[in-house]
Amino acid sequence: MIVFGIKQCDTVRKARVWLDKRKIEYKFHDLRTDGFNQQMLSQWLTITDLNVLLNRRSTTWRQLPALAKESTDIHHLGALLVEHPTLVKRPVFFKDNKVIAVGFTAVTQEKLESMANV
Repeated sequence: MIVFGIKQCDTVRKARVWLDKRKIEYKFHDLRTDGFNQQMLSQWLTITDLNVLLNRRSTTWRQLPALAKESTDIHHLGALLVEHPTLVKRPVFFKDNKVIAVGFTAVTQEKLESMANV
């Protein structure tokens, strides 16, 4: 499993500590330092919705010009995600060429535990 996120993100830190305590193996990919590109986004969008990935509550989103936030065009919003990886809702859990979860909720934790017990 690959966990995509940003090292400084509190939610990502909590998720990684949680995974480590349960000895669930994963590779961490920092979207800022390891990169995030259109090809990755395109792959994710074949299996999940852009609105699931786009964090409209982030500081980065709030700092964007109003005109950039008003667009509903998927190409424009996708370009914003690639340009500003901090707009990606985190963490993104990726396994077997699928996005298995976005965010770190109780539902995500149950899903990850059940996958680890298989």
